[in-house]
Amino acid sequence: MSSQYKIIIFDWDGTLMDSLSRIVTSMQLASQDFALPVLSDSDVHEIIGLGLGEAISALYPGLSDVEVQKVRERYAHYYLQEDHSPSQFYDGILPMLEALQQTPALLSVATGKSRRGLDRVMSGVGAQDLFHSSRCADETESKPSPRMVLELLELHQVDPHEAVVVGDTEFDMEMARNAGVDRLGVGWGAHHIDRLANYDPKASFTQVSELADWLLS
Repeated sequence: MSSQYKIIIFDWDGTLMDSLSRIVTSMQLASQDFALPVLSDSDVHEIIGLGLGEAISALYPGLSDVEVQKVRERYAHYYLQEDHSPSQFYDGILPMLEALQQTPALLSVATGKSRRGLDRVMSGVGAQDLFHSSRCADETESKPSPRMVLELLELHQVDPHEAVVVGDTEFDMEMARNAGVDRLGVGWGAHHIDRLANYDPKASFTQVSELADWLLS
């Protein structure tokens, strides 16, 4: 179905990149350093997709801006410690992206990562040339604001009905709905696929191969 879209906007963590366990561990370790309440894996999954500052504030609403910044710095410290073994794409993602490059559709990314973080991980997996554009949470407004999507549409002079967002969280689906674009849900990431159904996606998928077949059909 990619032929009906001029741009396909992918979320990164939990949609393309198998990085959820690293995010969870880094957040848990950062929280422990400041003697904050212990976070479960599911607690951290709830905030994946938000900008890092927004995510920490959602997990710990009582923290001051200064305290949030300190936790951010510790999270980044632990995340970077693991860069000797970069996170990888989910199985089947790279062939799908390479096949989509042969179609007229533009490929883009809208992520809660920072620009520095996205550039680093793209470089680590050799993905710099796979995408025509990207927007990060520290450059604009965090999901579920539609701002990232709207800026990408403006950049490429694409109308909302010519765009689709692919994501694994309610934040992705709400961002897309707020921007007036179609949405596709995937079930291998942070939020259960049943939750994404509340945002009226065009389709939902539990396997990367199913997503690839739909986009390339």
